[in-house]
Amino acid sequence: MLKHNKSEAFKGEGEGLLSYVLLQEGDFPDTKLAITWVDVKPGSGQTPHKHFPEQVYVIIKGEGRMRVGNEEEKVMEGDLVYIPSNTVHSIRNISDKDLSYISASTPTFNIRSFYESGRLLSSMEEG
Repeated sequence: MLKHNKSEAFKGEGEGLLSYVLLQEGDFPDTKLAITWVDVKPGSGQTPHKHFPEQVYVIIKGEGRMRVGNEEEKVMEGDLVYIPSNTVHSIRNISDKDLSYISASTPTFNIRSFYESGRLLSSMEEG
């Protein structure tokens, strides 16, 4: 059994977001998933970006505005948003309270290495 708690997870920070890496490449043999828990401060959000892994966001707290491709909608607690591979997407907290979501991506990748190298933010900015 593999068990990770966000209080003990690697933390990546940027753009008012705090990401807790719960599962990534190398954590468990043959995993095909990457999982993060992300807290977004009020008024903060991601720079629009895209990447190869397909992804879902599950909103667990708060309200935001989600962009996927050419579509944009309000999201709130209980919503799941699917993001196809190589599709530009972003999320922004539109409330005065924290927004939290779980992100699941496949295939897996080493999320921590992107934060440590600074490639995550630069690749997001390149979109």
